[in-house]
Amino acid sequence: MYEVARLLDFVPGPEGTELKLLVPRVNLMEPIITKEITECGIWLDDGRQISAAQRKKIFAMFNDISEWTGYSPKETHEVMKYEYIRYTGGPEFSLSDCSMDFARDFISFLLDHALAYGMWLSDLGINRTDDINRYLYSCLKHKRCCVCGKAGETHHEDSIGMGNNRKKLDDSKHRKICLCRTEHTEAHTIGMTAFSEKYKVYGIIFND
Repeated sequence: MYEVARLLDFVPGPEGTELKLLVPRVNLMEPIITKEITECGIWLDDGRQISAAQRKKIFAMFNDISEWTGYSPKETHEVMKYEYIRYTGGPEFSLSDCSMDFARDFISFLLDHALAYGMWLSDLGINRTDDINRYLYSCLKHKRCCVCGKAGETHHEDSIGMGNNRKKLDDSKHRKICLCRTEHTEAHTIGMTAFSEKYKVYGIIFND
């Protein structure tokens, strides 16, 4: 179920932010009660229209996915829009006038799709993303190097410590990054601080 809501009020607190939302002209009481819904997704839209840079990234992704799948760029455009709508449950949209926030989410979706299938990109994923944290998360999830896109392995930015068993230690609070063997070796050689400055990537909290 996908509905557009208006944000009426918000109250920040120690456990997060409480939101007061209005969904105009829609009664959601029945589905919430009958399906016992207790969670929902929130997507905050600032209303700015898609930028030329975002549109360029999206169509570059269409071209790369087209090369990989054999579909024409136009067919890829339609297929990926359909897959995004199916994935989010959202409405039809146009890349000519959607918002910047929407475009950012769509770019992340396309990158996640490419990483999941190990697709070759004509430019580094780090140059394509509009949301670096989501890109780094997708790389860890699909075990693709966030620098070059090759098959990768988890590198712990926060040291595990000598004598600890990696298989038994709870590392859910440790920052991690996915790197291929070459980049992994370089990160250990020059140190993570210099590595992050060089490639503009960093470790994030990621729970397998």
